[in-house]
Amino acid sequence: MSEVTTIGLDIAKRVFHAYGADERGAMVFSRRLTRGKLLDFFAAQPRCAVALEACGGAHHWARELQAMGHAVRLIPPAYVKPFVKRHKNDAIDAEAICEAAQRPGMRFVAVKTEAQQAAGLVFRTRDLAVRQRTQLVNAIRGHLAEYGWVAPRGKAHMTMLADLIDEDEMTSSLPEAALPMFRLMIDLLAELDGRIATLDREIARRSKEDEAARRLMTIPGIGPIAATAILALAPPVETFRKSRDFAAWLGLAPRQHSTGGKQRLGSISKMGERTIRRLLIIGGSSMVRQACRRGAPAGSWLEQMLARKPRMLVSVALANKMARMVWALLTKNEDYRAPAAVAA
Repeated sequence: MSEVTTIGLDIAKRVFHAYGADERGAMVFSRRLTRGKLLDFFAAQPRCAVALEACGGAHHWARELQAMGHAVRLIPPAYVKPFVKRHKNDAIDAEAICEAAQRPGMRFVAVKTEAQQAAGLVFRTRDLAVRQRTQLVNAIRGHLAEYGWVAPRGKAHMTMLADLIDEDEMTSSLPEAALPMFRLMIDLLAELDGRIATLDREIARRSKEDEAARRLMTIPGIGPIAATAILALAPPVETFRKSRDFAAWLGLAPRQHSTGGKQRLGSISKMGERTIRRLLIIGGSSMVRQACRRGAPAGSWLEQMLARKPRMLVSVALANKMARMVWALLTKNEDYRAPAAVAA
């Protein structure tokens, strides 16, 4: 019997499937495994390459298998899909993962440590709290509109609404049974505001203690949240050969649909890490908004772009430039230096 060199592992919550192949790609075994027996099974296998899809729980299993001496490769699920022959079940998925891992041009995801995942958790938690706050604000505005109270959009007006609800002359226009519900939602909103402020302080503290984060914050449009998010969520910059590769990983490069030597570029691909992409676009939008109010530096790239392109397109293009600057600064260990303006 041939010795297994590559194992494709389809992971789940309870039931797993392992597909082993030899150096020629021929099947050695295809086995269903339960969660409790997974590590015992791999402990009995010879040291080999183990491939998994980069999905929920993949980094945990990758660390466990690496501790046993296996070479673990995480593959983006989109790159596994073309190797699925027909239909879909755990055995077919494991075979497709194994075949994809054997391709010489396949791209893999770096395995994260527990510390890296913990550092990224603060941003996931903050995003969750911000989404819940937005839901509460929209709920309060929507329910008040049912009683003729039309509130301005935005969180900044919630304090005014809370004060109005507590006034006797204003509460007379609201049903008695509705008042406790409005006060409950306003209390929940205040609690979320406090928790988000605590997370913001924690992010600011981390950014001040990290030298690389302080270096990234020298780039216009990148603050403590974006700087620490990049360091926590992005793979090592050595993973990317050039700055465009990093921008493309973030989904900030244009989508291509070229054929016959004719180049056709569309909108951004929106691939990769959406949190970092969103933060960079927000930073680019703030720079564009500031340039529209105060004016961009004479002869600068930003001034030329705003003269001939829509503001949102310029914001995304600026986010792409910021991503390339991030790669350059982290690669060269330097601070940002503003380019000299070119006279027209």
